[in-house]
Amino acid sequence: MTGVRHPELHDLRSQLREIYHAMATFGSTQLAAKPPILDSSIDLSRESEESHSHQDAVHGLRALRDAVRRDLDVLEKFLNDPGSASAPALSTNAPYLISVWNEVLHASPPIVTIMRTFVEGDQPAHVPRRGSRKPPGVKVDVVSEGGRRWVRVNTTKNSRLLAEFREIDSYMTESDEEEDDGTGRPSLAPKEFDNSILRVGRSLLEAARRNPVPGTNTPPSITLRLTRLDPSPADRKEYDPRIAQTIHTLRDMGIDVQLGDRDPAQLPKVSPAPVRRLEPTIRVNLDLSILIALVSDITHSPLPSSPEEADARYVPSAQCREWKRKREGKKRLEEEETDGENGMGKHSRALANQALQEMGRGLLHELRDRLSSVSSPDLADVEFWTTPEARDRCLRIVLSKIGGPHEKRRAAALFPAPDTPLPEAVDRYWEDSRYPRAFLPLVPIRVFPSSVPAPDVEPAAAADALSPFFRVLARTCRDILAQEAAPAPPQTVDEDEEIERAAVTKANPRLTAHTVQSMLWGAVRGWTTLTANKSSVKAILRDIRTAEGGYGAAAEAAPAPTAAAVAVEKAALWVVDPRSLAEGMRSDYSE
Repeated sequence: MTGVRHPELHDLRSQLREIYHAMATFGSTQLAAKPPILDSSIDLSRESEESHSHQDAVHGLRALRDAVRRDLDVLEKFLNDPGSASAPALSTNAPYLISVWNEVLHASPPIVTIMRTFVEGDQPAHVPRRGSRKPPGVKVDVVSEGGRRWVRVNTTKNSRLLAEFREIDSYMTESDEEEDDGTGRPSLAPKEFDNSILRVGRSLLEAARRNPVPGTNTPPSITLRLTRLDPSPADRKEYDPRIAQTIHTLRDMGIDVQLGDRDPAQLPKVSPAPVRRLEPTIRVNLDLSILIALVSDITHSPLPSSPEEADARYVPSAQCREWKRKREGKKRLEEEETDGENGMGKHSRALANQALQEMGRGLLHELRDRLSSVSSPDLADVEFWTTPEARDRCLRIVLSKIGGPHEKRRAAALFPAPDTPLPEAVDRYWEDSRYPRAFLPLVPIRVFPSSVPAPDVEPAAAADALSPFFRVLARTCRDILAQEAAPAPPQTVDEDEEIERAAVTKANPRLTAHTVQSMLWGAVRGWTTLTANKSSVKAILRDIRTAEGGYGAAAEAAPAPTAAAVAVEKAALWVVDPRSLAEGMRSDYSE
């Protein structure tokens, strides 16, 4: 680039351009593997199946790419300005970003997170604290080896450290003078050898001690890459023996110190990640939320012709308000009627929104489309299973006054009495449905022999060819259920009946025991668990991160991904939107 002003900035711009485009096709072998969760739900926060791209497979990769984009935009603007030739060189964060990306490329898989701040106190970084002050933290650029290795990039130059040494020397001189004049004033001179690099090292060690590798008491190993610090510079003005002393001290502390940038010739080549396609198993495990959805009036009734018709369908009728009064009491009903945002009005809008979702893609159509791609054309080999607890709770909820007549009939048909002929049960389930008879082989839903698999039952041999996430999920569910479940108070249905609320787990109040039981059965059998309870899926993933450092640690031992253009994987969990019991809330409802 002879004759070009600011050649170093042009070089940085070229590197950032290359990095930015490489991130978009970064291969999945380096990343912490993503749990095989098939998400068909509509999420306004855009956390849907469409948005789970490979660049989100590890926390922080998108943030790093955004940072590269910002610096690249600043460089582009500066270098494209004709006046930049006579302007001083622009200050940029590009060298640091490039070094972090190089560490990502060289990191031993799986990478868990990038550019994360860990607290030095007793609480993990993701745990919020009371008050507005943020807890002190230390930044880690790459967490690799399933959480066992922390890498921090530091771009401090010799000149900066030499400035620190000069300041320290001035304190030492002042301290000598103060001792001579006998004033007794406190001295700013350090009591022992110290500088900013050593403080970074101590902070990393303390944060590692406070944040051991998940599931162990062992702190992560620490690598500190000093990209611009040179203990033996060619320019003697940049030399000070205390630079080498700093490096030796860091190594004596147990830190792996690496000097200089990575050799560009040794950087691994970025290969495109295979397209990941998740598909369900032909045996599908259903939790309580799906059993409710399968009998819901919203799932089976004729579709509204417009959003206005959907809203009108669930305007509470006088009979509905009377039913609510009996169930919840006059005072509570009056409060709801005067609080449309939080009362019956809110519930009616939620039901109308579910009806609109059916207009977009019906739940049963979604199931049939997904399952027909993995089974025989007539779905003859497809089976639906559930736990005894989910079945019993579904029947108690629907057969009370919560379910309407058609919803009650469907619930009973899904679990027919032993002496009921199967064709009769099938007819009763599909009666008055907008779907044709036996659109899905739902009747009868098979029931596992117990609510919880025996303690010695591990994921089936057939599941060995599946994602190791099944084993991680099974282990986490067993750990949660091993703790005593805390029963919730009963929920009043009317003056004569009560439905016992589901017991929440002590390990996580966002998880009910029956939901964890359902997930456990699916994990043990190696079958896809279908759920409309997205919050429970998020909760179990948080527990997996807490207990095992996320799925990536377990996936490390799995076979390496194939080089195929499309990687097909069986889903452990399948999330859809909920369909609530709604027949009794219809404006045209009459008993």
